[in-house]
This record gives sequence, structure tokens and C-alpha cells, in this order.
Amino acid sequence: MVNSTIWVLAAFGVYMLLMIVIGVKYAGQHKNSEDFFLGGRNLNAWVAALSAQASDMSGWLLMGLPGSIYAYGTGQAWIAVGLFIGTVCNWLLVSSRLRRYTIVAGNSLTLPMYLKNRFHDKKRILLTLSSIVIIIFFLIYTASSLTAGGKFFASVFGMDYKIAITIGALVILVYTFLGGFKAVCTTDFIQGTLMLIGLLVVPVIAYVIVGPGNLTKIIGQSGVAGGASSFLNIMNDSGKPVSAVFILSQLAWGLGYCGMPHILVRFMAVSGEKELKKSKVIAVFWVAVSLAFAVIIGIVGRAYLYPVILGKGEYADVSAENVFIEMIKEMFINHMGFDFIGGLLLCGILAAIMSTADSQLLVTASAVSEDMFKGIINKDAKDSTVLAVSRVTIVIIAVIAYIIALNPGNSVMRLVSNAWAGFGAAFGPTVLLSLYWKRINLPGAVAGIVSGAATVIVWDYVKIVNAVDEAGNVVKETLGVHTGLYSLAIGFVLSFVFVIVVSLMTKKPSEEMEAEFARMLNDNN
Repeated sequence: MVNSTIWVLAAFGVYMLLMIVIGVKYAGQHKNSEDFFLGGRNLNAWVAALSAQASDMSGWLLMGLPGSIYAYGTGQAWIAVGLFIGTVCNWLLVSSRLRRYTIVAGNSLTLPMYLKNRFHDKKRILLTLSSIVIIIFFLIYTASSLTAGGKFFASVFGMDYKIAITIGALVILVYTFLGGFKAVCTTDFIQGTLMLIGLLVVPVIAYVIVGPGNLTKIIGQSGVAGGASSFLNIMNDSGKPVSAVFILSQLAWGLGYCGMPHILVRFMAVSGEKELKKSKVIAVFWVAVSLAFAVIIGIVGRAYLYPVILGKGEYADVSAENVFIEMIKEMFINHMGFDFIGGLLLCGILAAIMSTADSQLLVTASAVSEDMFKGIINKDAKDSTVLAVSRVTIVIIAVIAYIIALNPGNSVMRLVSNAWAGFGAAFGPTVLLSLYWKRINLPGAVAGIVSGAATVIVWDYVKIVNAVDEAGNVVKETLGVHTGLYSLAIGFVLSFVFVIVVSLMTKKPSEEMEAEFARMLNDNN
């Protein structure tokens, strides 16, 4: 057992050292803020694609989604369907136009700066508003990554949860602090590759060990609600038929993509249209395979780990999220004795966690330093000062997210769900319409962001509906709990409507704005 732990630790040591070395490598290569936040707009197709998707999926892909499938059945796979559709639409509809428009609109380095320049926002209303939205929801998002990291280390090494999230947070902090965007994208490329290898290898071997003829039988023996047939039926969830509201809520996850700052910034950083076309193919293939095999992990893991059944004891509702971790430990370390290989595959899960956390920290830092500090407080700030502010911000945001993540009862799935809805509803409709509708104006964009963010906050956090609990007592519930409808679905629609209605009720965009829109359409560089 001691030897196994040593080999696993060795694998982790090699991996983490590599991440830090990459951060150190790029530490001295930032000539200006464009280098730190966009890598000089010089990403190649492979790095852009894998970085975008790795930063997107996070620990949710290898912990949240398989855990939901493991606990409730394949009905949870509707989320994966929605995310695949959203990914494809984001690369096809948003990536090229956003890259071109950010160059046309004053060479914008961040999403808030793009919105400010796109709508000629001289009072910097959009800059301030969008920066605040990014800070609020990325705190929740970063906390979800640190929570996943804490659970990961606690499960693998049996260490105290607080010590576990401290280790994970420190490693992410070091290479993000030092290396900026280039380091984050390079590490994301490595992490995306590790994630894909783990997703492909582990469930296939587990399926062979279980035996194709035994899978359904063992799943039934594991005590799933409704039996194996219900568990394997995408139209059932927790043994009951899924409703239209359930499917709509799951599919609505796909709406979030066009509002995710940490994904959109990858589109802005690609070196050219030719590389972007390659990235589209690579990214769509990666996400299709990754989502499919994440679902398979949850299914096969239910049989492979039996008679052990996750979801018992303290925090039972979230412990199923360790299914992939437990599969790797049982398969490569306990059964095969391939401790170092098992350690490397476990690093794939850590990679999923780190690849999103680093991007979240960097985008939040850019919102504070580039958008708020330089854009509003000190417009003449030197690049060296902006970089210093960004690095201080990275530390502060990491500390606050760390405090939020200290509760081991946090669910990775729930935290990601709340942050994803916030970004998707606040930014999604405005970004999409800014690229396709020349009539959209500044008041419309402001109305869209405010209505989207406010809807998610009220829907998910404000208890305003009377309900009766199991004991017959009248209690207050949120609209999200009461209706079962995902806040992103309602928030996106309301934001979309507000953008259109307010834009049509107010003054049309200037001729200069319309000329920029036309230039974006005709620019193929």
C-alpha cells in the first residue's frame, strides 16, 4: 500500500511540476497586456480547440456528469446532448465573427472591452456592468473547481478536505500567476489530452472486465431506482419518466456557451481564420467523444464498482461524483498494480479541474485590471501596472473562491449549474445579437445583461414561493426549486426579448457602428 501511494504521488509530482515549469517558461514573455490576456492572438488550431474545450468542461465532465449518471441514470445524459449542440453552435455561429469583431472594435482584449467598443459606450456602463457580472459568477465557478479539487485529493489520498483544496489551489495559482494566457492555454492543451485518454481507456477496460452480458444484470443488483431498464432509459430519471420541463432544462445548458467569457476569449486569440476552421473540427470531435464517454463512465461504473455503492454516509448526495476516481483506483492501483499509470490517469481528472480554474482566474483578473482598473479608474495606466494589478487580483479571487469551497458538502454540479446559468443568461443573447443584428444598441445590450443576470439570481437564490414540505409545514422555495425549470432557460429567453424590445424602442445605432458591423462581415483575415 505504501509503495502504491509513493508511485501515485510520483505521477502527481511529475504532472504538477510540469504545470509550474510551463508557468515559469512564459513568465518573462509578456511584453504587454495583450500578451498576458490573449497570448498575442497567436494560438494555433490544436491549442485553441483543446484549450477552449478543456477550460469549458472542468471537473464537471469527469466528476459531475458521471456522478449524476451513476446516481440517477441515463436521463441525466440530456445535459450532454444540450452541451454538444451548444458547443457546435458556438464554434459555427460565434467563433469567427467574434474574433473578427474584437479586432475591428478597437482590438478588444476582453469580453467587457469588446462590448464597450462594439456599442461605443463612452460612459463605460457596459464595461462596469459586465465586469461586475464576471466577478460575481466566476467566484462561484472558481469555487466549483476548487471544490472538485478538494474532493479529488481527499478521495485519492485520504487527506483532510481542507488540506486537499489548499494544495490544488496553490498549484493552479502559481502557474496562472506566472504564465498568463500562454501558460494557461499550453497547460490546457496537455490537460485536454490527458482528459481524453482517461475518458477513453478506463470505461473500455471496465466494460471488458464486467463482461457485456453482465452489465445490465449487475446494474439491477446495485439497487438503482426502477431497475436496470429504467436506469438505462434516457427517458427516465431516478426510476421515473422524465417530464418536458426536465428535458428542456437539461437541453438549456447548451444556451450557455455564447455567454462564457473563458471560452469566448479563446476565439479571440486564434491566429487566423484558417486556424479557426481547423479548431472547429478538432473541438467538435473532442467534445462529442468526451461527453459520450463521460456518460459511459457513469453507466459502466455502476456495475464495475459493485458491490461498493457510492452515495452513502456524510454528504451522500455528492459522493457519487467520485465514481471515475474510484474506478481508476480499483482498476490500475488495487487490481492491476500499475500504480504510476493509475496516477497519470488520475492526473487527467485533476487536469479537468485545473484547466477550468486557471481560465476562470485569468478572465476575472482581466475584468478587474484591464476593464475596471485601466478602463475606468486609471485610463493611462502602464502595461506593467495593469499586469501587477491582474496578478494581485488572481490571488484575491483565488482566496475568496477557496473560502467558498471550504464546505465539503458543496456539489460540483450545483455550483457549476448556478455559474453557468448566470453567464449564459447575462451575456449569451447580447453577444449573439451583437454579431448578427446591426440594429442592437447600447440600451438594448444593458437591458439584456441586467435582465439575464437578475433573472438567474432571483430564480435560483430568492425564496419567494410558498410550498408545503413533507411534514405539512408551509415553507418558502425558490422559483427554480418550485418549477423544476433551469434558470438559464428562462433567463436566456427574457434577456433575448429585452435586448430586442429595448433596442427597437430606443435610438438606432450610429452610422459609424453600422459601418463597423459591415467591416466585420467582410473581414476574412
